[in-house]
Amino acid sequence: MVMTNPEIGSTGRKLTRHIFVTGGVVSSLGKGLTCASLAMLLEQHGLVVAMQKMDPYINVDPGTMNPFEHGEVYVTDDGAETDLDLGHYERFSHAKITRHSNYTTGQIYDSVIKKERRGDYLGKCIQVIPHITGEIKDAIKRARNDADVVITEIGGTIGDIESLPFIEAIRQFGLEEGRKNCLYIHLTLLTYIKAAGELKTKPTQQSVGKLREIGIIPDILICRTEVPMSDDIRNKVSLFCGVEPAAVIEEQDVEHSIYQVPLMLHDQGLDSQVIEKLGLKARRTPDFTQWKKMIDACVHPDTEVEIAVVGKYMKLTDAYKSIYESLAHGGIANRARVKIRRVSTDDIDPAHPEKLLTGVDGVLVPGGFGNRGVEGKIAAATWAAKNGIPYFGICLGMQCATIMAARELAGLPAADSREFSETCAPVIEMMEEQKKISGMGGTMRLGSYPCRLTPGSLAAEAYGTDVVNERHRHRYEFNNDYRKQLEAAGLRVTGIWEPAKLAEIVELEGHPWFVGVQFHPEFKSKPTEPHPLFAAFVAAAGRKRAGTLVVPAKVGA
Repeated sequence: MVMTNPEIGSTGRKLTRHIFVTGGVVSSLGKGLTCASLAMLLEQHGLVVAMQKMDPYINVDPGTMNPFEHGEVYVTDDGAETDLDLGHYERFSHAKITRHSNYTTGQIYDSVIKKERRGDYLGKCIQVIPHITGEIKDAIKRARNDADVVITEIGGTIGDIESLPFIEAIRQFGLEEGRKNCLYIHLTLLTYIKAAGELKTKPTQQSVGKLREIGIIPDILICRTEVPMSDDIRNKVSLFCGVEPAAVIEEQDVEHSIYQVPLMLHDQGLDSQVIEKLGLKARRTPDFTQWKKMIDACVHPDTEVEIAVVGKYMKLTDAYKSIYESLAHGGIANRARVKIRRVSTDDIDPAHPEKLLTGVDGVLVPGGFGNRGVEGKIAAATWAAKNGIPYFGICLGMQCATIMAARELAGLPAADSREFSETCAPVIEMMEEQKKISGMGGTMRLGSYPCRLTPGSLAAEAYGTDVVNERHRHRYEFNNDYRKQLEAAGLRVTGIWEPAKLAEIVELEGHPWFVGVQFHPEFKSKPTEPHPLFAAFVAAAGRKRAGTLVVPAKVGA
């Protein structure tokens, strides 16, 4: 008798199960957050999880999109510019996120068209079915690696014309891989009519009906709701949508933090149902001790600090999603509630930044592109420098700090970035390799690079090590032609990429906490593992609030 291993498929590879998550009724229900929460729960059972987002828009990637259109662009270690939902994936789980974790309609069609031009299809007529759907299925398989489970989020809303090829592809996928190896979760909205005090199920029924018309019957329904769902409502949804009552999961708005969502879903048995329905074997008993301690620090902080985030895209919260989350993580590390003062650079008077900044315990200037609002960012850096306020500059925020130091301390009133002026003293210059590039999409310095830290620097103290790896997204860099002059004036380079002596971190001497980084540390912060620089920045802000931050003589006074 030949013994078979249920974890090995017919091809001899490890048998990976697939979970597909769709959304209905309205957009912005939180599919990404739900997927991330499920991944965290499955990892608690000892399972290896991979994650993936399929985006229906025709852009090849979000790298060239206006942040007001799409929100932040999330960068992976391998240099992919991706959807911000991948930030949720990494913050909640330990899934390895790569360029195969995000595909768009643009990428799928681009790949198919290139194959057609090469003659790969042997003269066949190229169609949505089977060629586009086949390419989507291949993309899903690329996310597997050695994972036990792949969670694939389908962007958009059921009924959108743009997402139809993806929905058809995952329908076919279930047939080809075996229905018992695939699970379909549909996230929907129970509409609350406040005047009547009632939850309405009809939109959910219609959304599931639309999904069933396409050929997908959801195994689990997760219902977003403002108010608790009664047993009567649960049974009604079950009856009309053809899903067993236990598989109708309530996802109510949380009171304090999004990090409460996984525990809420666990309490209703979502993870247990997924494991049972997919025939998986849990390798350990979940232990939420660390997660609960983190939530306790969120809900019951010992102190509060106020941080001014001075940016160009303040009208859309998602434009700086990872920044805000990382500040919250820094607060968790210090048991401090971080109150954010959102300051638009368009509103800052460069001559009087104090009008909008007075009273804050720290200033953070995030990245951005283009010259709109740059003088406001430089003014914020100048104000923080002169008043001994903790300052954290990220990417363009680091470059603005460099321009500030050049103008205020190094006697270079014409200092600027080559991005904004061709006739300036270019303390920020375009990288040499970027000068040969004409295209916009995917051509910046992207992904993870090592940075060597200067011993005794604020950065080295925060990290507790000599070399770190951080993610980048930029075309312009600190101009080493001005390094000696700037360091003599008090702006020290305390972190470099050694192959090109590229300045990665600058610090202002004589200031209690003034740090600028060329990279994006917000992409590597988790609630249970706050990024060291965000933790150190919030700690400095806490000392400022408590009156224990040593403030030197005003810089440049």
